[in-house]
Amino acid sequence: MTHAENLPFRSRRAPVLSARGLVAASQPLAAQAGVEILREGGNAADAAVATAAALAVTEPAATGIGGDCFALFFDHAARRVSALNGSGRAPAALSVRALAERGITDAIPTTSPHAVTVPGAVAGWADTLGRFGRMPLARVLRPAIRLAEGGFPVNPLVAGYWEELAPPLLGQPNFGELLIDGRPPRAGETWRNPGLAAVLHEVAEGGPEAFYRGRAAAAIVDVLAGIGGLMQPEDLAAHHSTFEEPIAITYRGHTVYECGPNGQGITTLIALSVLEGFDLAALDPLSPEHLHLGIEAMRLGFADSRWYVSDPAFSDQPFAGLLAKEYAAERRALVDPARAHPDLAHGRPRQTAPVGGSDTVYLAVVDGDGNGCSFINSVYTGFGTGIVPQGLGFTLQNRGANFSLDPGHPNALAGLKRPYHTIMPGLSTYADGSLHAVFGVKGGFAQPQGQLQVYVNLVDHGMDPQTALDAPRFCLRPALPSGQVLIEEGIAHGTMHRLARLGHAVVPSTDRYLFGTGQVIVREAGTGAYWGGTDPRADGAVAPVV
Repeated sequence: MTHAENLPFRSRRAPVLSARGLVAASQPLAAQAGVEILREGGNAADAAVATAAALAVTEPAATGIGGDCFALFFDHAARRVSALNGSGRAPAALSVRALAERGITDAIPTTSPHAVTVPGAVAGWADTLGRFGRMPLARVLRPAIRLAEGGFPVNPLVAGYWEELAPPLLGQPNFGELLIDGRPPRAGETWRNPGLAAVLHEVAEGGPEAFYRGRAAAAIVDVLAGIGGLMQPEDLAAHHSTFEEPIAITYRGHTVYECGPNGQGITTLIALSVLEGFDLAALDPLSPEHLHLGIEAMRLGFADSRWYVSDPAFSDQPFAGLLAKEYAAERRALVDPARAHPDLAHGRPRQTAPVGGSDTVYLAVVDGDGNGCSFINSVYTGFGTGIVPQGLGFTLQNRGANFSLDPGHPNALAGLKRPYHTIMPGLSTYADGSLHAVFGVKGGFAQPQGQLQVYVNLVDHGMDPQTALDAPRFCLRPALPSGQVLIEEGIAHGTMHRLARLGHAVVPSTDRYLFGTGQVIVREAGTGAYWGGTDPRADGAVAPVV
């Protein structure tokens, strides 16, 4: 079955409420893993890592220990938001010149060994716990190990993705470890992954060192070397996460936080800053006028982020200037309410003082103490490269495919450099600094667009989290020609015709997968109650703490 056939649009879910904590994830068993940790006294960070690890078992096409992670953590006591960048770097020996010598000059293929960057997830999990959590890694990984060893029945949507995404990867090294008798598991069939369980046991007992310097590291180097890869043991042994100040803007009295570049969260912040100058609350959220403004704001966001977003350790880009209110006003002036501009170019912001403050899984967690964790984990495209280190039961990501091979581009490939990253957790606070929302939408370049539309639904239109997620979306596809805009079923045909008359290249779509899937938890200011929602485009759940 296709995604659209698997997934009727209309949601019949109601928001889930709790005063003691919520875990929202795209797979119910993974959400329960997080709740188990909260019930035993763990906080939002502990539960987020437990949920992410369980998702690495239950959704291997989307995430895993062969991928990367990013996190935002809200510390209720300190009223502070912190960011973790758990993305990996290119092998030291990899460069534009090295690939040119191998005949790769236009782009890095997503199934190439050269698309593999060092997996950052394991270090990111451990560092999230070490900085923000209360529990040891061994305890937090226990639910994931239990799922990998004992198995679980595969959800229908995950089985559909497995069936659709696996065939092109069957020739990749050891991909058969993710199959049953040479085929993907069927819906309801029990999936066990003893190879992954063994690696998780090693990490639980030995920490990240067991992964980056042990058996897993040797297997990663071996499998890549066998197909021409350049990764060395030293690349894995040198890996480290970074704790960073999140980037932020104010929007209608809230402060909205994202992880900074090399992530693309800045795209949403640029677009929100543009939209702040329009009275969106006066418009129907599914009207052509409202959708037109959102599309044009996203075009401006992508025009800047697709050029400037890169590893800040390798380039001095004007990231703070991109978020300045003055720059937003300049870019807003390019939005014509009566005409689309599909070919907007990046701007030239001034460098100012720092601003503080594909396939993926996104999860949101809040605990009874008022802390919140926005967490995202990914192998990029479906099953990443599809390359499996022998006997380990996980695929290696293909984040390196996002590097530019133009030496003059800020995101040009270089050894030990982090690539442009699509994954981006979001979080916002009220004007008094208390937690407002933990939110995110997975889906490659659909992520900033989904975040923008969901957040506007929450703040400008007063929707609860479930209603905000249920609403149909638009989606610009950077790889599509002529500024095409996908319009999801549920948006009226008359609205699509009006958008076309404004100059948008409208493409109706019933494929829900293209519009991203998200989770949202909102803390109600007056009562402190948590309201949670999960995307109807996925098999997710919001699990409350009783």
